[in-house]
Amino acid sequence: MKDLEMRQVYTNTIQELAEKDQNVLALEADLAGSMGTSKLKEKLGNRYINVGIMEAQEMSAAAGLAVTGFVPFIHTFAPFATRRSFDQVFISLGYAQNHAVIVGTDPGVTAEMNGGTHMPFEDVALMRVIPKNTIYEVSDPYQFKAILEYAHTAKGLFYIRTIRKQAKSLYTGEEDFSKGYCKLKEGTDGTIFASGIMVEEALQAAADLEERGISVQVIDLFRIKPMNEEIVIEAAKLGPIVTAENHNIIGGLGSAVAEIVTENQPVKMKRIGVKEQFGQVGKSEYLKKVYGLKAVDISEAVKEVLNK
Repeated sequence: MKDLEMRQVYTNTIQELAEKDQNVLALEADLAGSMGTSKLKEKLGNRYINVGIMEAQEMSAAAGLAVTGFVPFIHTFAPFATRRSFDQVFISLGYAQNHAVIVGTDPGVTAEMNGGTHMPFEDVALMRVIPKNTIYEVSDPYQFKAILEYAHTAKGLFYIRTIRKQAKSLYTGEEDFSKGYCKLKEGTDGTIFASGIMVEEALQAAADLEERGISVQVIDLFRIKPMNEEIVIEAAKLGPIVTAENHNIIGGLGSAVAEIVTENQPVKMKRIGVKEQFGQVGKSEYLKKVYGLKAVDISEAVKEVLNK
Protein backbone atom coordinates (compact mmCIF):
# COMPACT_ATOMS: atom_id res chain seq x y z
CA MET A 1 0.00 0.00 0.00
CA LYS A 2 2.69 2.51 1.00
CA ASP A 3 4.31 2.27 -2.44
CA LEU A 4 1.10 2.87 -4.38
CA GLU A 5 0.30 6.14 -6.09
CA MET A 6 -2.82 7.85 -4.78
CA ARG A 7 -4.64 7.21 -8.07
CA GLN A 8 -3.95 3.50 -7.63
CA VAL A 9 -5.33 3.64 -4.10
CA TYR A 10 -8.47 5.29 -5.46
CA THR A 11 -9.01 2.79 -8.27
CA ASN A 12 -8.28 -0.26 -6.11
CA THR A 13 -10.53 0.92 -3.28
CA ILE A 14 -13.46 1.74 -5.59
CA GLN A 15 -13.12 -1.67 -7.19
CA GLU A 16 -13.16 -3.36 -3.77
CA LEU A 17 -16.20 -1.39 -2.66
CA ALA A 18 -18.03 -2.08 -5.92
CA GLU A 19 -17.43 -5.83 -5.58
CA LYS A 20 -19.12 -5.77 -2.17
CA ASP A 21 -21.86 -3.24 -2.99
CA GLN A 22 -23.73 -3.31 -6.30
CA ASN A 23 -24.85 0.29 -5.70
CA VAL A 24 -21.32 1.69 -5.96
CA LEU A 25 -20.52 3.33 -9.26
CA ALA A 26 -17.75 5.56 -10.61
CA LEU A 27 -18.12 8.70 -12.69
CA GLU A 28 -15.18 10.06 -14.67
CA ALA A 29 -14.68 13.20 -16.76
CA ASP A 30 -12.38 12.02 -19.54
CA LEU A 31 -9.48 11.40 -17.13
CA ALA A 32 -9.41 7.60 -17.13
CA GLY A 33 -5.80 7.59 -18.34
CA SER A 34 -4.60 10.26 -15.93
CA MET A 35 -6.35 8.76 -12.91
CA GLY A 36 -5.90 5.11 -13.85
CA THR A 37 -9.62 4.35 -13.73
CA SER A 38 -9.61 2.58 -17.11
CA LYS A 39 -9.65 -0.80 -15.40
CA LEU A 40 -12.81 0.16 -13.55
CA LYS A 41 -14.66 0.19 -16.86
CA GLU A 42 -13.74 -3.46 -17.33
CA LYS A 43 -14.64 -4.43 -13.76
CA LEU A 44 -17.75 -2.30 -13.19
CA GLY A 45 -19.31 -2.42 -16.65
CA ASN A 46 -22.27 -0.04 -16.82
CA ARG A 47 -21.51 1.15 -13.29
CA TYR A 48 -18.57 3.08 -14.76
CA ILE A 49 -19.66 6.27 -16.53
CA ASN A 50 -17.36 8.57 -18.47
CA VAL A 51 -19.28 11.78 -19.11
CA GLY A 52 -16.49 13.41 -21.11
CA ILE A 53 -15.30 16.94 -20.42
CA MET A 54 -18.65 17.97 -18.91
CA GLU A 55 -18.13 18.26 -15.17
CA ALA A 56 -21.41 20.04 -14.43
CA GLN A 57 -23.24 17.23 -16.18
CA GLU A 58 -21.15 14.76 -14.18
CA MET A 59 -22.51 16.23 -10.93
CA SER A 60 -26.08 16.31 -12.24
CA ALA A 61 -25.87 12.69 -13.38
CA ALA A 62 -24.44 11.68 -10.00
CA ALA A 63 -27.32 13.41 -8.25
CA GLY A 64 -29.89 11.54 -10.30
CA LEU A 65 -28.15 8.25 -9.66
CA ALA A 66 -27.93 8.99 -5.92
CA VAL A 67 -31.68 9.62 -5.80
CA THR A 68 -32.27 6.12 -7.17
CA GLY A 69 -30.08 4.52 -4.50
CA PHE A 70 -26.64 4.40 -6.07
CA VAL A 71 -23.52 5.62 -4.27
CA PRO A 72 -21.60 7.70 -6.84
CA PHE A 73 -17.86 8.26 -6.59
CA ILE A 74 -17.13 11.28 -8.78
CA HIS A 75 -13.66 12.18 -10.01
CA THR A 76 -12.17 15.08 -11.95
CA PHE A 77 -9.62 17.86 -11.54
CA ALA A 78 -10.18 19.68 -8.24
CA PRO A 79 -11.07 23.06 -9.88
CA PHE A 80 -13.61 21.44 -12.19
CA ALA A 81 -15.14 19.43 -9.35
CA THR A 82 -15.76 22.66 -7.44
CA ARG A 83 -15.37 25.99 -9.22
CA ARG A 84 -16.69 24.92 -12.63
CA SER A 85 -19.61 22.82 -11.38
CA PHE A 86 -20.39 24.62 -8.14
CA ASP A 87 -24.10 25.25 -8.78
CA GLN A 88 -24.78 21.58 -9.54
CA VAL A 89 -22.76 20.50 -6.50
CA PHE A 90 -24.50 23.00 -4.21
CA ILE A 91 -28.08 22.40 -5.39
CA SER A 92 -28.27 18.89 -6.87
CA LEU A 93 -25.98 17.21 -4.35
CA GLY A 94 -25.81 19.44 -1.27
CA TYR A 95 -29.25 21.04 -1.06
CA ALA A 96 -30.90 17.82 -2.20
CA GLN A 97 -29.06 15.99 0.61
CA ASN A 98 -27.77 13.28 -1.69
CA HIS A 99 -25.06 10.83 -0.71
CA ALA A 100 -22.11 11.31 -3.06
CA VAL A 101 -18.32 11.32 -2.88
CA ILE A 102 -16.43 13.90 -4.95
CA VAL A 103 -12.70 13.34 -5.38
CA GLY A 104 -10.85 16.41 -6.66
CA THR A 105 -7.30 15.68 -7.75
CA ASP A 106 -4.08 17.61 -8.34
CA PRO A 107 -5.02 20.52 -6.07
CA GLY A 108 -2.95 23.68 -5.76
CA VAL A 109 0.65 23.48 -6.93
CA THR A 110 0.39 19.75 -7.70
CA ALA A 111 -1.44 20.66 -10.93
CA GLU A 112 2.06 21.59 -12.13
CA MET A 113 2.30 21.88 -15.93
CA ASN A 114 -1.47 22.15 -16.39
CA GLY A 115 -1.07 25.71 -15.18
CA GLY A 116 -3.36 28.32 -13.69
CA THR A 117 -6.64 27.13 -15.20
CA HIS A 118 -6.21 23.74 -13.52
CA MET A 119 -4.58 24.96 -10.29
CA PRO A 120 -7.20 25.49 -7.57
CA PHE A 121 -6.32 27.56 -4.54
CA GLU A 122 -10.02 28.15 -3.83
CA ASP A 123 -11.73 24.73 -3.93
CA VAL A 124 -11.85 24.16 -0.16
CA ALA A 125 -13.17 27.69 0.37
CA LEU A 126 -16.02 27.03 -2.05
CA MET A 127 -16.91 23.65 -0.59
CA ARG A 128 -16.82 24.88 3.01
CA VAL A 129 -19.89 27.07 2.46
CA ILE A 130 -22.10 24.13 1.49
CA PRO A 131 -24.11 23.19 4.60
CA LYS A 132 -23.62 19.80 6.23
CA ASN A 133 -20.95 18.46 3.89
CA THR A 134 -17.62 16.88 4.85
CA ILE A 135 -14.21 17.92 3.49
CA TYR A 136 -10.94 16.00 3.67
CA GLU A 137 -7.46 16.66 2.35
CA VAL A 138 -5.52 13.43 2.50
CA SER A 139 -1.77 13.12 2.94
CA ASP A 140 -1.11 9.38 2.85
CA PRO A 141 -2.35 6.26 0.95
CA TYR A 142 -3.55 4.44 4.08
CA GLN A 143 -5.46 7.53 5.12
CA PHE A 144 -6.98 7.95 1.65
CA LYS A 145 -8.24 4.36 1.58
CA ALA A 146 -9.74 4.62 5.07
CA ILE A 147 -11.57 7.84 4.20
CA LEU A 148 -12.94 6.45 0.94
CA GLU A 149 -14.28 3.46 2.85
CA TYR A 150 -15.83 5.70 5.48
CA ALA A 151 -17.42 7.96 2.86
CA HIS A 152 -19.01 4.89 1.27
CA THR A 153 -20.89 3.91 4.41
CA ALA A 154 -21.63 7.36 5.85
CA LYS A 155 -24.36 9.57 4.41
CA GLY A 156 -24.12 13.03 2.90
CA LEU A 157 -21.86 14.92 0.52
CA PHE A 158 -18.09 14.37 0.72
CA TYR A 159 -15.26 16.25 -0.93
CA ILE A 160 -11.84 14.59 -0.84
CA ARG A 161 -8.81 16.55 -2.04
CA THR A 162 -5.75 14.54 -3.11
CA ILE A 163 -2.73 14.35 -5.36
CA ARG A 164 -2.62 11.61 -8.00
CA LYS A 165 1.00 10.60 -7.73
CA GLN A 166 2.83 8.87 -4.90
CA ALA A 167 2.62 10.44 -1.47
CA LYS A 168 5.12 9.90 1.29
CA SER A 169 3.79 7.22 3.63
CA LEU A 170 3.11 8.71 7.06
CA TYR A 171 0.95 5.97 8.54
CA THR A 172 0.84 2.19 8.93
CA GLY A 173 -2.83 1.49 8.31
CA GLU A 174 -3.50 0.81 11.98
CA GLU A 175 -4.45 4.40 12.87
CA ASP A 176 -7.87 5.65 13.90
CA PHE A 177 -8.81 8.44 11.48
CA SER A 178 -12.29 9.01 12.93
CA LYS A 179 -11.32 12.12 14.92
CA GLY A 180 -10.26 14.02 11.79
CA TYR A 181 -6.66 14.57 12.85
CA CYS A 182 -3.47 12.72 13.74
CA LYS A 183 -0.67 14.05 15.90
CA LEU A 184 2.61 13.20 14.16
CA LYS A 185 5.02 14.95 16.51
CA GLU A 186 4.83 16.12 20.10
CA GLY A 187 5.92 19.62 21.08
CA THR A 188 5.72 22.10 23.95
CA ASP A 189 6.11 25.59 22.48
CA GLY A 190 3.36 25.70 19.87
CA THR A 191 1.57 23.86 17.08
CA ILE A 192 1.77 23.47 13.32
CA PHE A 193 -1.49 22.33 11.72
CA ALA A 194 -1.09 21.09 8.16
CA SER A 195 -2.89 19.03 5.52
CA GLY A 196 -2.06 17.26 2.26
CA ILE A 197 1.40 17.85 0.80
CA MET A 198 2.11 20.45 3.49
CA VAL A 199 2.29 17.81 6.23
CA GLU A 200 5.71 16.68 5.03
CA GLU A 201 6.89 20.31 4.90
CA ALA A 202 5.56 20.85 8.42
CA LEU A 203 7.46 17.84 9.75
CA GLN A 204 10.66 19.10 8.14
CA ALA A 205 10.10 22.56 9.62
CA ALA A 206 9.57 21.05 13.07
CA ALA A 207 12.78 19.05 12.77
CA ASP A 208 14.72 22.16 11.73
CA LEU A 209 13.26 24.14 14.62
CA GLU A 210 14.14 21.36 17.07
CA GLU A 211 17.79 21.90 16.19
CA ARG A 212 17.36 25.54 17.25
CA GLY A 213 15.80 24.58 20.56
CA ILE A 214 12.19 25.24 19.51
CA SER A 215 9.70 22.43 20.19
CA VAL A 216 6.46 22.41 18.18
CA GLN A 217 3.89 19.69 17.73
CA VAL A 218 2.76 18.76 14.21
CA ILE A 219 -0.83 17.76 13.61
CA ASP A 220 -2.21 16.44 10.33
CA LEU A 221 -5.62 18.16 10.38
CA PHE A 222 -6.99 16.27 7.41
CA ARG A 223 -10.70 16.73 8.08
CA ILE A 224 -11.20 20.38 7.31
CA LYS A 225 -14.97 20.27 7.78
CA PRO A 226 -16.37 19.55 10.26
CA MET A 227 -13.09 20.43 11.94
CA ASN A 228 -12.28 18.87 15.30
CA GLU A 229 -12.66 21.93 17.54
CA GLU A 230 -11.35 20.15 20.62
CA ILE A 231 -7.84 19.63 19.22
CA VAL A 232 -7.67 23.21 17.93
CA ILE A 233 -8.66 24.67 21.31
CA GLU A 234 -6.23 22.33 23.06
CA ALA A 235 -3.45 23.54 20.75
CA ALA A 236 -4.37 27.18 21.39
CA LYS A 237 -4.06 26.60 25.14
CA LEU A 238 -0.56 25.21 24.55
CA GLY A 239 0.67 28.26 22.65
CA PRO A 240 0.89 29.99 19.25
CA ILE A 241 -0.35 28.26 16.10
CA VAL A 242 0.88 28.15 12.51
CA THR A 243 -1.23 26.59 9.75
CA ALA A 244 0.15 25.32 6.44
CA GLU A 245 -1.94 24.57 3.36
CA ASN A 246 -1.59 24.19 -0.40
CA HIS A 247 -4.50 26.61 -0.83
CA ASN A 248 -5.37 30.26 -0.51
CA ILE A 249 -5.08 31.45 3.08
CA ILE A 250 -8.66 32.73 2.69
CA GLY A 251 -11.38 30.14 3.29
CA GLY A 252 -9.29 27.02 3.79
CA LEU A 253 -7.56 25.20 6.64
CA GLY A 254 -6.06 28.35 8.16
CA SER A 255 -9.34 30.22 8.09
CA ALA A 256 -11.18 27.31 9.72
CA VAL A 257 -8.60 27.10 12.51
CA ALA A 258 -8.66 30.88 13.00
CA GLU A 259 -12.45 30.88 13.32
CA ILE A 260 -12.31 28.34 16.13
CA VAL A 261 -9.40 30.06 17.89
CA THR A 262 -10.97 33.52 17.71
CA GLU A 263 -14.25 32.40 19.24
CA ASN A 264 -12.86 30.05 21.88
CA GLN A 265 -9.20 30.56 22.81
CA PRO A 266 -7.54 33.58 21.17
CA VAL A 267 -3.83 33.03 20.58
CA LYS A 268 -1.11 34.39 18.31
CA MET A 269 -1.36 32.72 14.91
CA LYS A 270 0.01 32.83 11.36
CA ARG A 271 -1.28 31.19 8.18
CA ILE A 272 1.05 29.75 5.54
CA GLY A 273 -0.63 29.48 2.15
CA VAL A 274 -1.20 31.26 -1.14
CA LYS A 275 -1.80 35.00 -0.85
CA GLU A 276 -3.65 36.95 -3.56
CA GLN A 277 -2.17 34.98 -6.45
CA PHE A 278 -3.44 32.84 -9.31
CA GLY A 279 -1.88 29.55 -10.37
CA GLN A 280 0.86 29.21 -12.97
CA VAL A 281 2.88 26.62 -14.87
CA GLY A 282 5.75 24.97 -13.00
CA LYS A 283 6.91 21.89 -11.11
CA SER A 284 5.65 21.47 -7.55
CA GLU A 285 8.95 22.19 -5.81
CA TYR A 286 9.46 25.38 -7.81
CA LEU A 287 5.90 26.53 -7.18
CA LYS A 288 6.15 25.84 -3.45
CA LYS A 289 9.06 28.26 -3.35
CA VAL A 290 7.17 30.86 -5.42
CA TYR A 291 4.13 30.75 -3.13
CA GLY A 292 6.02 30.43 0.15
CA LEU A 293 4.97 26.87 0.92
CA LYS A 294 8.32 25.39 1.94
CA ALA A 295 9.52 24.16 5.32
CA VAL A 296 11.64 27.28 5.70
CA ASP A 297 8.53 29.46 5.33
CA ILE A 298 6.79 27.49 8.05
CA SER A 299 9.85 27.72 10.30
CA GLU A 300 10.02 31.49 9.89
CA ALA A 301 6.32 31.78 10.73
CA VAL A 302 6.79 29.72 13.89
CA LYS A 303 9.70 31.90 15.00
CA GLU A 304 7.62 35.01 14.32
CA VAL A 305 4.65 33.92 16.45
CA LEU A 306 6.99 32.77 19.22
CA ASN A 307 9.00 36.02 19.02
CA LYS A 308 12.19 34.00 18.55
